[in-house]
Amino acid sequence: MPRIATKICGLSTPPALDAAIAGGASHVGFVFFPQSPRHLTFEKAAGLAARVPDRVQRIGVFVDPEDQSLEQAIAAGQLAALQLHKASPDRGAAIRARFGLPVWAAVPVRTRADLDQAHGWRGLAERIVYDAKTPDGALPGGMGRRFDWTLLDGFAHPAPWALSGGLYEGNVAEAVGITGARMVDISSGVESAPGVKDVDKIAAFLKAVAAL
Repeated sequence: MPRIATKICGLSTPPALDAAIAGGASHVGFVFFPQSPRHLTFEKAAGLAARVPDRVQRIGVFVDPEDQSLEQAIAAGQLAALQLHKASPDRGAAIRARFGLPVWAAVPVRTRADLDQAHGWRGLAERIVYDAKTPDGALPGGMGRRFDWTLLDGFAHPAPWALSGGLYEGNVAEAVGITGARMVDISSGVESAPGVKDVDKIAAFLKAVAAL
């Protein structure tokens, strides 16, 4: 196992997925959110999921999802865990109870006070994903924004966690050095345009992480 785990999120084509797997990603993220340029239909998710080896976990990414869409996505994407954006801990608990899958909780961060949201997920979320808070009305992730990584200094994390938001090949070493992250999560940082993954950027990012 690599020292730092990596999730390549928002994958939507076989070449990009294959590049993530070949480069050593531990997790791949499938986005089920129609407003996102990375949104997958259930049919497309099923085709991609079939290409993923057992050693790589498929993570479904959702924004305030309804049970019906969760059920279809879980089946199509052969999902190992559900990453929830804009969901309360109570909703997360209900989803975990109904579907029997681990829940990852996305916590949007701009200030140190924002981190306190993570405590509500103690004992519930398998992983916290710290991401940059985006403006009202914007997509909750995949915007290429970063937050002040020093905010995590000394924070008592309630669960294993991942660092997301504004990462790319050129700053991941700095990010890990400042935060001590043992998992990084990237989407727009390996794209040539919103929703368009670049296989060379994926390879370069994973190579940079592997060198840490």
